Amino acid sequence: MKILVTGSSGHLGEALIRVLREEGKDVMGIDILPSPFTDQVGSIADKNFVRKNMRGITDVLHSATLHKPHVATHEKQQFIDTNITGTLNLLEVSVENAVRSFIFTSTTSTFGDALNPGPDSPAAWITEDVVPIPKNIYGVTKTAAEDLCQLFYRNDKLPCLVLKTSRFFPEEDDDSTIATKYTDDNAKANEYLYRRVDTEDVVSAHLLAMEKAPLIGFGKYIISATTPFEMDHLWELKKNVHAVVKSLYPDFETIYARLGWKMFPSIGRVYVNKKSKRGTGMETQI
Repeated sequence: MKILVTGSSGHLGEALIRVLREEGKDVMGIDILPSPFTDQVGSIADKNFVRKNMRGITDVLHSATLHKPHVATHEKQQFIDTNITGTLNLLEVSVENAVRSFIFTSTTSTFGDALNPGPDSPAAWITEDVVPIPKNIYGVTKTAAEDLCQLFYRNDKLPCLVLKTSRFFPEEDDDSTIATKYTDDNAKANEYLYRRVDTEDVVSAHLLAMEKAPLIGFGKYIISATTPFEMDHLWELKKNVHAVVKSLYPDFETIYARLGWKMFPSIGRVYVNKKSKRGTGMETQI
């Protein structure tokens, strides 16, 4: 087994490389930026670079991407080059090399406007069955890349699993209204209730997916912390999160008061990880 990790200088790529090295796996990291976790520097949009570095590769963990924050700093064509053309190059060369598994790191951001129900609607219950409504070039290109993965499974029998990860970045929230009202730990703790996941669990999900892909063939899975909420809570989550959380965790007010934390006044969507945990046998720890 020899594993290729794309985006190896990034937050997730580095974590994947660290764990794989600790497990004694034969792993190669590629990225456009050098780092202690990157073996070869180059762009996945360059098919010759991809082909050269995939000799002997048996499994691909494709985490390289332009992210949502890049929407403000990069041209749309750059998103197409990296997120679509780069993924296409990796898929085509994976078929050439008879790769055993191809794991694509996607995002819950692809759901776009489906995440924001109107003011007279309950919070959105987000499963893999929700139809994406991308609202920027990031979402459009990640959705297209997911479709490419499905195409290569259907036409070329390349085992591909798409992991739609929720927030796991360590940086403070880019929403200034959140950053000014809540400490970073407070905001992240609140988000674990409905739209965040720990990096360690994202790594575990990728490694489990790599093992399961040949058996499953193709699938899309939301990777997020297990929410305590149920569909019966959705109306109340929009109006009074505090009451819902207190009904589930009676001591939460005492704990939050001790930490100086506050609960969000409203939650507009809930990510559901039931399919990734139980629906296919791809058990994760989240």
